[in-house]
This record gives sequence, C-alpha cells and structure tokens, in this order.
Amino acid sequence: MGNLLTIHGGKPLEGRVHVRGAKNLVPKAMVASLLGSKPSVLRNVPEIRDVDIVTGLLSVHGVKVSKDPVSGDLTLDPSDTKSATSSEIDAHAGDSRIPILFCGPLMHSIGEAFIPDLGGCRIGDRPIDFHLTVLRSFGAVVEKRPGGIHISAPRGLTGAKLDLPYPSVGATEQVLLTAVKAEGITELKGAAVEPEIHDLIAILQKMGAIISVQTDRTIRIEGVSELSGFNHRAIPDRNESASWASAALVTQGDIYVEGAMQRDLTAFLNTYRKVGGEFDVDDEGIRFWHAGGPLKPLVLETNVHPGFMTDWQQPLVVALTQAKGVSIVHETVYENRFGFTDALVRMGANIQLHRECLGSVPCRFGQRNFLHSAVISGPTELRGADFDIPDLRGGFSHLIAALAARGTSHATGIEIINRGYERFMDKLTGLGADVELSSTGELAGTVR
Repeated sequence: MGNLLTIHGGKPLEGRVHVRGAKNLVPKAMVASLLGSKPSVLRNVPEIRDVDIVTGLLSVHGVKVSKDPVSGDLTLDPSDTKSATSSEIDAHAGDSRIPILFCGPLMHSIGEAFIPDLGGCRIGDRPIDFHLTVLRSFGAVVEKRPGGIHISAPRGLTGAKLDLPYPSVGATEQVLLTAVKAEGITELKGAAVEPEIHDLIAILQKMGAIISVQTDRTIRIEGVSELSGFNHRAIPDRNESASWASAALVTQGDIYVEGAMQRDLTAFLNTYRKVGGEFDVDDEGIRFWHAGGPLKPLVLETNVHPGFMTDWQQPLVVALTQAKGVSIVHETVYENRFGFTDALVRMGANIQLHRECLGSVPCRFGQRNFLHSAVISGPTELRGADFDIPDLRGGFSHLIAALAARGTSHATGIEIINRGYERFMDKLTGLGADVELSSTGELAGTVR
C-alpha cells in the first residue's frame, strides 16, 4: 500500500527551502569510504532514500555507519569490511543502481563483489556495459550468476588506458573508485567532468589518491597501495536547486533556495533568465522568482556538463508550456526522458514529440528511432489530472504542473520523490502548497 498526494492547484509557491548535499555525490562518497584504512566523516548529508540504501549496503558489508543526531554528519568505519550474501544485498539495494559502484572498492578490500540486477528510474536504457568493460580492463573477472553478477580479481587490479565513447558519469565514477588503488597508472579519456565528479576527486585526494584532470576530458590516476579516511562537506544539490527555481517560475511564485551555488548552475541560470525568470545571488543561496509578464519561448539542447543538464530539462519544460510561442527541446543524454510529457498533455499542455534531432547538431539518438525532441506550444491553461509518478525529475515536474493547474490533481508513487528530495512534503507545505497526503487504501480507485 502506497501513498496518495492530493494537490489543489493555483497557488504561487512562496518562501524558503534549504538544499543540502548533492544526491549525485553523497552516495558515491559513502561508497568511497570503503577504500580507506581509517574512518571517514561526510558532512552536509541529505535525508533521502538513496542515502538509506547505501547505508544498508555498507552495513551488510561490515561498514559501521553512525549519524550525528544534531548535525546529520555521517561517520563511516570500514575496518571490518566483509562479504555479503546476495539476499542481504537484494534486501537493501531495491531498484537502485548504486551497487555497481561497490565493485572496485570491494575487490580492493575483500577480493570480490556481487551486484544484483539493477533498477533505477525509467528514463533510458542506461546499460551497465560501460561499468563491466571498465572492470575487465582493470583485470576483473565478470561472471553472470542467478540474480546478478559476481566480480572478482584473482590476480589483483592493474591500471588501464580507457577511452569512453560517451562521457558517462557512472563509468567515470567506476574508473575513479577502481583506479585509485590499482597497481600502476590509469588514463581515462572522454571522462565526465560534472561538479559531482570533481567533488568525488577532491574526496579521493583527501584520502591519499593521486589524480589529475586535464582540459580535454582526460583524467590520470596513479594507483597507491593504501588510502586513509576523509573529512568532507558535500557540495549542494544543483538539481534540487534548479527544481525549486522552476517551481517558482511555473507557479508564478518566489522561492529562496538556501545552499544553492551559482558556480554550478551557470548554464541553468542563463536559460532561466532567457525564459523570463529572475534571480538574485547572495552568499547563502539564490532567490528565484517569476519576473512578471508572459514567459518567453526558447530553443534548448541538453548536454553533459558544462552544458544544460538533462535533470534540469523536465521541470523547465513545464514552464515552457506557459511561454508565449513555440519552444524546442532536444534531449541528447537519455533517450526516453520525454515519457513524462504524457501527463502534461492530459493536463492541457501542447507538446509534440519527434524522432528527429531538432537541435544544433545530430545526436546519438537521431538514427535510433527514439522520441527525443519536443516541440512545446504555449501558453496553455493546465488543468488538474491524476497521474502516477514515473521517475524522480519527471515526477517533480508533474507535481509542479499540478500545483500551477486549475483544479485538483491526485498523484501516486510519491515515494520516488524521496529518493532525491529531502523532506519534500515539509518543503511543499512550507512554501504554501495546498496538498494532502493519505494512504491509497483510503481512496482506492480514485486515481486513474
């Protein structure tokens, strides 16, 4: 039995929210603690489901995870790392993809790893081929077994030369977490260079790793035999910051995002201003608001950092349904990220999806028959509707559309939002949203 969220739309979101450590960094930093010979301390940790998942996975592998009840800081002690059974791993992994990043650290510490079948948000294929190719390059033996994959390193792990066909964040993280204690030198070309990657590198360097990043997306790692612990404050979550910024724009509201960092939001802020939003930056965060008047249409193309991030696209598309004119959005990172627009169309949005690359240059999805370009015509009045939340960012987009819509909406699957948005319901109500959370059993059959 899940929860049902009832949303009464039409009220601007106004007030203040606090954003803590990045979802795309904190769980990976927790995994990195496995590499150390001493305890690590991770600060600015958000209360999100992904942190709970990694805490459980670390615990079944013998890592002691303790949380300061006042500050929320985590202390991670890997001194008793051990193997875990497939049933223990399955019980904690759920549909998360984070277990694949345990492979390198576990092989360094106990010589083997077991990775269950992976889930995650349904926004694209996201195969683990990159990860397995990376691990084999280091000398790992990959064996398919019932329910997952067993990975071992009978001869140890050695440095490798790698060239990614696409700057995958996950594959880059895999290389970093494996190479730092592999014998010899690893050179990774075509690496992802997102802020969260640089923060993970900072953590590993604090532990004793030797890593250099060049301007041509090449990362060079000199393996060391031992790493210590770290004490680190995670960078703030730029995706949550951008999500609340879009919520202010869509609902014609005014939201101050404490913790938002201008440096990591440059591409988003430029686009936000072009579409008709306004912002003000100070030392503590960023205030976002609707500048008044009609929003402006634009042509937008997602890309890896330093481009416009794919996770920013979905909430902004909701704002573009209210822009006066025709907007074009070309998604080049995940092939199925426009699935969330079905619910927006039922709410009254005018969105057409295309298989062609409607961007500045053809992308890797252009010849693969994916609906990866969107044409949005507006403004259109949004009306309340019932929907099931499909994934993290798409789900947030549905919710802010419902908050801006005329009438009442019902949403199921709200649990997905907790994967990446800390204290989401508290933040919504604190911003003045008219929402009610109840059990689906109380309103069985209400949601279509």
